[in-house]
Amino acid sequence: MLVGRGWDNIAVARKGKSRRRIKDWHARWQAGQELDEVDAHGRRMSERGVKLRQDRFAASDDLDGLPRADGMVTGLFRGGATVRPLAPHGGDDAEWLCGIAKTFRPPSDATPLAVGDIVTVALLAAGHADAADADRDRADGMILTREERTTALARPRPWSAKRRDRYGTEPRAKVIAANMDVLLIVAAVKRPTFRRALIDRFLIVAEHGGLKPVLVVNKTDLKPPDETLLGEFRALGVAVLPTSARTGDGVGALAGVLAGHKNVLAGASGVGKTALVNHLVPGTTARTRSVRSKDDRGRHTTSSAAVYDLPDGGILVDTPGVRELGVNLDAADLPWYFPEIERVASSCKFNNCTHTHEPDCAVRAAVEAGGIPARRYDSYLRILESIEG
Repeated sequence: MLVGRGWDNIAVARKGKSRRRIKDWHARWQAGQELDEVDAHGRRMSERGVKLRQDRFAASDDLDGLPRADGMVTGLFRGGATVRPLAPHGGDDAEWLCGIAKTFRPPSDATPLAVGDIVTVALLAAGHADAADADRDRADGMILTREERTTALARPRPWSAKRRDRYGTEPRAKVIAANMDVLLIVAAVKRPTFRRALIDRFLIVAEHGGLKPVLVVNKTDLKPPDETLLGEFRALGVAVLPTSARTGDGVGALAGVLAGHKNVLAGASGVGKTALVNHLVPGTTARTRSVRSKDDRGRHTTSSAAVYDLPDGGILVDTPGVRELGVNLDAADLPWYFPEIERVASSCKFNNCTHTHEPDCAVRAAVEAGGIPARRYDSYLRILESIEG
């Protein structure tokens, strides 16, 4: 115990940087510095945690006279992003390694930047190397603004206690990819198990984010897919494409669907998303991993979103696998994301019917009569329960 000892004894009891911090704090306190200023000094961000040198982060006045260009975010790192120019700029098509301008003010209800975002960049001095270079002491430009997103693949993320609004409880959107056209929901016939409920959630996320869903059923070489189940998704207007990344079956048809579009892959870990990328993008040798034999669950191989150019035009974004997927909706809006439920909900006795226990519920009657698949209704109930907490 150090209670009752002097400052010198405390300093001796501590080692290294901790001891120096105590001595520094005590010296400034004895010099008459305000305690609030001392505390603020202790909370200052470490410069070693910033990837780009702070002297590269110019003030807004220094950026006014610089040339500007628009680009698409292709990768993120701490303190900045890699940006691909939308049009050739000065004969250089390489990606830019960009910091974040101090005047950058994105909306606070979602991730500030995500792969696919269209941003305006103030270009610094030319002559830097390609963005893949691991030079931490340079920046090609500063991100000034971000265009409004047209679509978003997102999932809710609760506010962290470390954020400014530590009393806020509303979830904020973690945007995985922005401004994409097509969401490729990849599932496997087996290894890992075909998860119908997860696909239902991805369909909700696609509808909520303005993306066109396409269901890719991979690993058909292991087992033929259940055509009855696939017909259930086709009845919802979802395109279904059986594929095998191992044999290449169905990959040609999938490539035709992707051509000319901005596409993003999503699905559980181990379903073969990255293996499909290796087929669809010639010359790509992205790392893949087998599922765990003890429980047939996938392993996380892709750790961040990666952007690939398709040979017939368009781009493909590979994203990390997920094991659980939350939805950010009000309970009253959930029926709109189940078309078969929404079609008959107007016939319910009560306008605010939740389709769970109310009398004269047309939805429950349709389930009992076979007009709505019982599996889809069960999925609706589980998602409703998760929303209501």
